[in-house]
Amino acid sequence: MTWFSATVQDYWQSQFCCPEGLQGNGGFSVRLNPELEDESRLMLLQTPGGSQAALTPAMAQIMGLPEAPVATEAEFLARVARAGITFNGADHVFYFPRQCQAELLGDDALGDTRALSASDEQAFTGFQSSASEEDLDNAYVELDHWAVFGAFDEGRLVAAASLYPWDESRLADLGVLTLEPFRGRGHARRLVRAICRHALEQGQEPQYRCQTDNLASVALARAAGLALFGQWWAVSADCEV
Repeated sequence: MTWFSATVQDYWQSQFCCPEGLQGNGGFSVRLNPELEDESRLMLLQTPGGSQAALTPAMAQIMGLPEAPVATEAEFLARVARAGITFNGADHVFYFPRQCQAELLGDDALGDTRALSASDEQAFTGFQSSASEEDLDNAYVELDHWAVFGAFDEGRLVAAASLYPWDESRLADLGVLTLEPFRGRGHARRLVRAICRHALEQGQEPQYRCQTDNLASVALARAAGLALFGQWWAVSADCEV
């Protein structure tokens, strides 16, 4: 995945390229990482170069991996299911390839977009009141995040995006939402590019995640110039194992 920045590669290597491995067959590996937080105590990353699993030693014991290793992803997932472990739905994870970042930094054709601040609270509150609860929950765009941008149509805030630091790294996770009557007009594409350009200018790496079945969000990521890094699975918040 060398076409992505060192920031991206270093972050994922810190999660999945741990010194202590259990097994692997070239295309699949399982690594122990005692530093994983509880909400990420078992993860799976699927990329074009292969699949990698990372889990805490406690989860490895629950799955019986030290005594009975697995050689393939299919065997690993079967062991996960047998142990009663459940995943959240997979996320597509997108980043700007290195060669696209220079182009983004020079893009001035971003339409009526700008950074938002506390002075935009009234406009932002009106924007939120026009969106459904489901859309607000899925997008997770907040005015007090690290960076917030808006797109306007005849002076009205019709789309918003925000970034917040991801897992104490230089990655900044992105949320974006366009009010339904204003979709399909290019607002979201310009907005994503504007806020991501800002992140790069500040030394942060924008990260775009969406559920794999969210075809509209996948299309937006690609239209904005982002490229798919891989599919990321994490243990479900409801998993009691």
